[in-house]
Parts: sequence; C-alpha cells; structure tokens
Amino acid sequence: MAGSWATFGVDLHIDVARTGSGLRRGLTDALREAVRGGRLAPGTRLPSSRSLAGDLGVARNTVADAYADLVAEGWLTARQGSGTRVARRTVPVPASAARRPRAPKGPAYDFVPGTPDLASFPRAEWLKATRRALTAAPNDAFGYGDPRGRVELRTALAGYLARARGVRADPEHLLICSGFVHGLMLLGEVLRQRGARTLAVESYGLDVHRRLIDRAGLESVPLPFDELGTRTDVLTERGKGGGTGSDKDAGAGGAEAGAVGAVLLTPAHQFPMGVPLHPDRRAGVVDWARRTGGLILEDDYDGEFRYDRQPVGALQGLDPDRVVYFGTASKSLAPGLRLGWLVLPPDLAAEVVAAKGDADWSCGVLDQLTLAEFITSGAYDRHVRASRLRYRRRRDQLVSALADRAPSVTATGIAAGFHAVLRLPPGTERSVVRTAAWHGLVVHGLADYRHPAATTPPVDALVVGYGTPSDSGWPAALETLCAALS
Repeated sequence: MAGSWATFGVDLHIDVARTGSGLRRGLTDALREAVRGGRLAPGTRLPSSRSLAGDLGVARNTVADAYADLVAEGWLTARQGSGTRVARRTVPVPASAARRPRAPKGPAYDFVPGTPDLASFPRAEWLKATRRALTAAPNDAFGYGDPRGRVELRTALAGYLARARGVRADPEHLLICSGFVHGLMLLGEVLRQRGARTLAVESYGLDVHRRLIDRAGLESVPLPFDELGTRTDVLTERGKGGGTGSDKDAGAGGAEAGAVGAVLLTPAHQFPMGVPLHPDRRAGVVDWARRTGGLILEDDYDGEFRYDRQPVGALQGLDPDRVVYFGTASKSLAPGLRLGWLVLPPDLAAEVVAAKGDADWSCGVLDQLTLAEFITSGAYDRHVRASRLRYRRRRDQLVSALADRAPSVTATGIAAGFHAVLRLPPGTERSVVRTAAWHGLVVHGLADYRHPAATTPPVDALVVGYGTPSDSGWPAALETLCAALS
C-alpha cells in the first residue's frame, strides 16, 4: 500500500508544537498563525483532514477539530464540495509595511528603443504551437541535452535564416543562447582565450555591450561614423594581424598593441543611427577579416523590419568562415522569451559550445520547441509581416506629427527598425530630455549611446523607440511626445 506521501492532496508545511496543551491546540495555533502571517493566502484550499493527518502523523479527528475551531473563529470556511479554505478576510498589515512610503508613479509612456509592442505578442498562435510541440516532443527533450540547443530549433532556424536573411547556416554550427548579451559573453571569453586583445566597435551602441567587452579583458576601440555608416576602412590602420585563430596561428599580431582581433557591427541597420553599412564597406570589412584572420561579429539588428528599401542580406552570407551571426527573438516576438542564436564558423564552433556548456546557461526547452514549431508552421513569417505593417504605420504617423507639431526636429534612420533618431537644434539635447521627463516620457539622448573614446563629432538628438506603446496607447503617447518637442 502506498504511503501517505503518495496520496492525492495539497502539500502544507505546519510545525505543530507538541506541548502540554495538546496536539489539537498546537495545530490550531499553527494554522491560525500561518493565515494571520499571510503564508496561507485567502482562498487557499487546505489538505483534507485525512491527508494532513497522515502527513503530520496525528489522528484524523485532531485535524478535523482544529479545522472546526478555525471555521468558528472565521479564519477558515468549509463548504460541501469545495473543501476547507482560508477565509477571504483582510490579513492585518504589519506595522513596518504600513509605514513604507508609496513607490513614485512611473512614467506615462516609454520610448526606449529595442522593445516591441508586447501587447501584440501572438498568444493564441504561440499556445497552439506549444501544444503541437509538446505532443511531438520525445521524452529525452526534457533532459539536459545538447549545449547547442534543441536540434528542432537549430534546423528550423537554419532554414529560415537562409531563406529570409541569406545566412549560410549549418544546424551543426548553430547555437541557441539566451540573447545577444549571452552570446557576446561567450564570444568575448573565446576571443580572449585565442589571444585577441582588441575588439573594434561602432562609435554609437549600447553601453552594456562595452561593459561586457571590458569584462572579457578586451579593449573596445570605436570606429568613426559618417553618412555611409561605420568607417570599417580604418581597421587596417590599427595594425596588421591580430587574428583570432589558435595561439599558434595568431602569431605576434594577436598580442600586438593596437591590433584588432575582431569587430562588432550592426550592418543591416546600425543601432542607434539607423543606416545600413555601405556595400563597399561590407565588402571591405570581409576582405579585412580574410587578410588578417580577424573575426566579424554581426548583430543582425532589426534585419527583419524594413520599409522603404530593399532587404539588406546578412554579412555572414559573404564569408561564413569569418563572420559570427547573432540573432534573437527579442524584437520580432518578445525579449521575455530569452531566445537568441549564433551561427558560428566551423573552426570556432567547438570552443563556443564548450564555453556555453561550462557556464550552463540553459535556454528553456519548451520555448525552443515552440519556436521551432512556430517557424516551421509559417506563423513566425505571418507575425513578422503583420508587425512590419504595424510599425510602418506608426513610423509614418510619427514623421507626419513631427512635421506638423515640431518642424525643427528631423527624423532620420527610419527606413527600417522601430526606432528613429530625432535630430535636434545644436545644444538642446539635455534640455529636451528633461522636458520629456517632465511630460512623463522615458526617452534617451543620442549621447547615452556614444562611446567615450569616439572621435566622430557629436550630434544633438533623441533616440525614440516607437514599438513599446500599445496600439491603444500610441495616439496619446505620440501626442505627448510632440508636446514635449514643440
């Protein structure tokens, strides 16, 4: 016969004081304190008297009597068919909590770039894909598994990226990670172990990426920026060599002061400036990597969202042996999924996979299987196309509203993505950011994204993400933004 722990019921930890006052009194006091202290929330269903008696090793009547006492006191309720539950009464608030000041009211609208409209997440389609994925998943899918991630997702991504982004991907060399930051951490570790000392970056980018590069023991060197995008042509001026091969292959260049071992780029849609890398510079940076043994880290930022220009294919398609391709579901679906991917050169794959396995940053198996099903069913393509239309409509409304309400402000970098750089009159960036905050808006000035060592002349501007407000909140958010800028 199965033990009491194997019976159906609800787990409940109760420490019954076995004192001279008796078990019934001790159990009653313990349950009352659990309710009073909030450990048992209103509406919580308690175990049956038989189940709790078996767990505590006491007579069933002892539990039944304790329940009856607490029902009489109003702490519990007991109804036929509903069982015994914690009464829906107000639990006294501790004095310390009552004295706690209220949190300040948050901003009315968030225009921070990089976050999509979370209200448009395809919940119904995602749920359908989850059910199909669970039905088809083998039992071993829920084990620890391959550090590269589930083969179903790697295969689905390889096909999608080849079709939609021109990526030459082998599922064997594709690794699932929890996002761009995770992937950059892995690459930084491997590059340092290979002898790289310097990583070239764009003059404008996210500060968190620079911190990760520094933490990996690499120096980040900003490349100049102009109307054609990042000046990748100056890479050769930092020294020859500096490759990222093994210690034997890298030669003296790997440790040479100033030599660049790798470069981090957003070639499809530079963040935050919003321009694609010029074709001549695309070809030039690939040629640099081939000649020097350097590595290109390609962040395919906003590669799926374009409006007024032909799609810009992934740089990785020009030379899969010299480019690491980064992609995520953070903007196309939602950042909360924590799903990203790296397409790795064959001679780098084993080291990056080993680094991920050592750190054991797991990515949820169910979400991996669901995304694989979401892609192969065509739901991902449909969602991206619908999102593209939504963000294009918002972009057009933003440009039109600025022309009417704030003609001194010019929106640039708007041919793709879902953020815009709003050029301001010289010397006004800080004051405009303060004014926007006074209106309840979260916006960032372009200076927040500038590398401390950048030599490119600074520009006064705001970086405004128009993906975050929901469809229902977008008109009011846009009106408030224009009021702050006018």
